[in-house]
Formats: sequence, C-alpha cells, structure tokens
Amino acid sequence: MANIKTEDEIILFEREMKEFWTKLKSIYGTEQINQTLALRDSCKESVKALSEKWSKKLKEGDLMIDKIQEYSNEILQQSQRISENQEHLTEIKSNLNQEEEQKEDLTDSIQELKEELMKKKEIISSKNKATKERMERLCKSKVLFEERLGLEIRRIHNEQLQFIFRHIDHKDPDKPYVFTLSINEQGDYEVTSCTPPLDCIAELQLKVRETNNFSAFVANIRKAFTALSYKQSAQN
Repeated sequence: MANIKTEDEIILFEREMKEFWTKLKSIYGTEQINQTLALRDSCKESVKALSEKWSKKLKEGDLMIDKIQEYSNEILQQSQRISENQEHLTEIKSNLNQEEEQKEDLTDSIQELKEELMKKKEIISSKNKATKERMERLCKSKVLFEERLGLEIRRIHNEQLQFIFRHIDHKDPDKPYVFTLSINEQGDYEVTSCTPPLDCIAELQLKVRETNNFSAFVANIRKAFTALSYKQSAQN
C-alpha cells in the first residue's frame, strides 16, 4: 500500500516538472533552459535516489511490520497455551486436593471403625467372661442339684445347659422333665425350651432376671413340673 502511494507521488511530481519546463521554455532562452534542464535532471536524479531509498525503507518497514505481526501472533498462541496449561494445572491441583481430603476422610472412617470394633470386642469379651463365670457356677451346683432334686445337668450346643429332672412322676420315676437354659446377648437367663411346657415359665424367667437367685429358680421349676405331674395324674 505504501509503495503504490510513493509511485503515485513520483508520477505527479514528474507531470508537474514537465508543466514547469514548458512554461519555463516559453519565457527563458536556450542557455537558461539548458541550465534549468541540468538542474531538473539533477533534481530528478536526487528525487529518484530519494524515492528508491524511501521505497526500500518502506519495504523494510512492511517486512518489519509483518515480522512484528508474526511475533505477536506467536506470543498470543504461547500465551493461550500457557493459559490452558495453567487451567490444566489448576484442575490437577484441585483433583489432588479432593483426593487428599477423601484420603483423610477414609483414614478417619477406618480409625472410627477400628475404635468401634475394639469396643465391640471388649464388650463381647466381657460378656463371654461373665457367661463363662455363670456357667462355671452352674456346673459347680450340679452335684448339689443332683443329690437334692434328682437333677441331671448337661452342657449342650451353643453353650446351653440342659436340666433334666427325674423322680417327679411317682408312677414313672425315670420320666424326664426337661428345660434348656442359655445366657442371651444382654447377659440375662433365657429358657429356650421346656418339655413338657409350663404356663408359668415366662414368669419364673422374669423373676430370676430380677433377683438373680438361680437356686430358687431351679427349685421353682421343679415344683411347677411336680404340680403339673399331679394334675395330669388326677386327670387320668
């Protein structure tokens, strides 16, 4: 664009010079004209040299502008890539922070579960110890019950005790009257079976839980079996 403008100026200048020459020729003589021509030629050479110089400068300027624009575009692309990389790094950092938080939460949850498990183990151990102690006390009472109440005590599956009464039915002294006892998760006595069934078994179970008097509990069950035997004999 700058080159075209310069060429137009040169053409306009040459046209003006021709018009000036024509006017000058009609006014001055040959000698003066020759001097003027020499001056004109010198001026044209100077203008041509100056025009070529400025034309070269303008071309170099255009090249420089193109180069600057190229550098600007490259810098802009690099800035965009840097911005994209920065966003990517920010996203990675955010993900790492989230993973770290999740790791901390998981660690806390595992610690809580460990503590809860330890508490449960302690509770179970304590209950097992109490159950074992009760079972040992019951077994120590075995001889006494067998001698005085005609009772046989057996340890069966799931840490249960089976109580077998005999000499209740005077018609059939060997007939067994049986109930099975266990210690539940709450640490209480629980009758799991009773043969033949007794209507008062739930009441007796509740009473032994309140008083913790196990000997009276066994004696009361024997009395209930005896009463049931007399009742059945009377009906027959």
